[in-house]
Amino acid sequence: MDPRVRDHAEVLVDWSARIEAGDDVVLSVAEDTHELAVAVAEKLGERGANLVTTYASDEVSRAYLRAHDADFETADHELALYENADSVLFLRGGRNTFATADVPGERRQAADVAAQPVREARMDTDWVLTLHPTRSLAQQAGMAYEEYQEFVYDAVLRDWETLAEEMQQMKEILDDGSEVRLVKEDTDVTMSIENRVAVNSAASVAYDSHNLPSGEVFTAPADPEGEVFFDVPMTISGTRVRNVHLTFEDGEVTDFSAESGESALADVLDTDAGARRLGELGIGMNRGIDRFTDNILFDEKMGDTVHLAVGRAYGSNFPPGREDEANQSAVHVDMITDVSENSRIEVDGDVVQRDGVFRWEDGFE
Repeated sequence: MDPRVRDHAEVLVDWSARIEAGDDVVLSVAEDTHELAVAVAEKLGERGANLVTTYASDEVSRAYLRAHDADFETADHELALYENADSVLFLRGGRNTFATADVPGERRQAADVAAQPVREARMDTDWVLTLHPTRSLAQQAGMAYEEYQEFVYDAVLRDWETLAEEMQQMKEILDDGSEVRLVKEDTDVTMSIENRVAVNSAASVAYDSHNLPSGEVFTAPADPEGEVFFDVPMTISGTRVRNVHLTFEDGEVTDFSAESGESALADVLDTDAGARRLGELGIGMNRGIDRFTDNILFDEKMGDTVHLAVGRAYGSNFPPGREDEANQSAVHVDMITDVSENSRIEVDGDVVQRDGVFRWEDGFE
């Protein structure tokens, strides 16, 4: 086994999930993530955790969804599993990143709505999602497999404590602010962040952070006004989507377009009432991620990027006792814009980042 796989497992169990003896852990194992699953299971055994393993396959999901022509119901047996778990560790990989591309959009929407209680129960645990480098993901990224392995481990095996200290500066700016404005070509949008709590997403549940790798600071914006152009390609529900343009009026998406994949975008926005409102504003700060790979887990964390998500907001972005104010939706879909050139982020009128350089970094002008 590649020693980096064991290093990855150690970061996941120790730094990210903070697993302790006696914790009830669900390990969700995707296709082609066997080696990482073995390393994680070994770490969990050493820790004295209680393990249940599940299998997550896009091809299995495709078969089920295409064959299911009745009404979808919440899977109460799955709900019970997560309601009784302390932590859920998701190991993502896969053999075909477009495995569900031919599932009808309305069927996917119905399944998402029925599964929302299960999804909320999972999110109430100390869950962490990570990715094992596979050949299919390397192909999607346009990279040789060995090259892609280097890319993944450069992003995952970071000095997370040092990065957390840097990102704390952005968290404090957002916590103290009331309005964010993002400006670049074809983009000028303002959003309220008043009475919100920004998350320093340092790849650990101790920071209310649930992705490995991470490296972003995010909050839950409200009342967006203006337009945004997302120039970083993405895959939504197995469909490649490029060059998305959203227009916001009175806090909701009122107009949208995409150069390709517009129907997949429409399916997302038509899922429910909350799908046309924003659930997240995220600022990428992981300099270990140095290229786009058409994988949201990495792309949204990349330095020189900002992402907005339509749909569900996270309760962690609200003060204690006000979590129920978070936007509710069965979807949470991130879209990314490159802010490395001719751009600026303002908080209450003060520029905090220009052309990808933060105001505390060398080269800020």
